[in-house]
Amino acid sequence: MILESRDPSMRTKQRPKSRNRLSPEARRRQLMELAAAMVLKQGGLPLSVAELARAAGVSKSLFYTYFPTQHDLLNALMVERVAALETAGLLAAPRHANFSEAVVKAAAIYFEDVAERGPLLHILLRDRYMTGHTAPRVRQFRDSVLGGLARAGRRALRLKAKEAVAAANLILTIPEEAGRLAFEGEMTGSRARELCRDLVASALAAIAPGG
Repeated sequence: MILESRDPSMRTKQRPKSRNRLSPEARRRQLMELAAAMVLKQGGLPLSVAELARAAGVSKSLFYTYFPTQHDLLNALMVERVAALETAGLLAAPRHANFSEAVVKAAAIYFEDVAERGPLLHILLRDRYMTGHTAPRVRQFRDSVLGGLARAGRRALRLKAKEAVAAANLILTIPEEAGRLAFEGEMTGSRARELCRDLVASALAAIAPGG
């Protein structure tokens, strides 16, 4: 027979500890942050929902109450990054009257985001797992930034349409890679920022008429 202690303090100690319950907003934020870390660690998709749920200390069924599909979770991550970049001015940068200044501004904004949060948006946008599943807002943002730079490049540098798009894509890989080096600690932030600025300037000089 198991006897219960008459000492209230002893009974309290014997009870299993209850888990701290997070609010829906805090739980959603937790799942998104864990997912972002997993994406950056893996460098690709898809994620293991079981592993993600285990890291959060929840069941898979609870995970799916917040994100019905993994695509919903990944789109939530992208929409968040897009909103941050838009607030930072990336969407407005290509509209700058001077093409070179527009590119430099866009590159600087993108660099700071990647240096702080990692190349999350790049991985999610480029992985085939998201093909046909990317949220409209994310697609529109990407197309607006690249399209705006490409159109400005066509006017300023007299490039053909395909050349202008390719140039915009290639130039934006510079802040992406420099930001990644800073994020992963392979280079100091100041040095990576300086490298990004110098390489963007060199790229602009190379594609300029007569460059």
